[in-house]
Amino acid sequence: MRIIGLAGWSGAGKTTLVRRLIPVLRARGLSVSTVKHAHHDFDVDQPGKDSFEHRQAGAAQVLVSSAKRWALMTEHRGAPEPALAALLARLDPVDLVIVEGFKREEVPKIEIHRAANGKPFLYPEDPLIRALATDAVPPEGAPPAMPLDEVEAIADAALRHAAKF
Repeated sequence: MRIIGLAGWSGAGKTTLVRRLIPVLRARGLSVSTVKHAHHDFDVDQPGKDSFEHRQAGAAQVLVSSAKRWALMTEHRGAPEPALAALLARLDPVDLVIVEGFKREEVPKIEIHRAANGKPFLYPEDPLIRALATDAVPPEGAPPAMPLDEVEAIADAALRHAAKF
């Protein structure tokens, strides 16, 4: 499996880019999975559902399955958040895993930068940022840059810079 990270400040367009990248990569014949870091207390389950009630009762894991998909929910119950490597190890093998968020992890990354956010570029502080997807003019000495809307070029960069996991 190969892995590429997408890093950027909140509101830069990481999720929008992931949604646009996946069909482009799949059209090239690649299998793709994603790992998304949530920065807040999120829940994929809903109150009133049996699986929610199982978790509320104290189940460490709840696996929900249907004819179309299955999902495994694991409660940390005070344990530390798993490292990215532990999460990646749970995935079935694919050609490329896109990691959204996890900007401090030791994986090659493409930085997503939107000038309107008013935030600085991340690349000067992260030597693992290999390319930029931005609507701004990057400073002298920045990694190679592509416009945010050139999804094919960003897909090329993702494949070029992805690392073996």
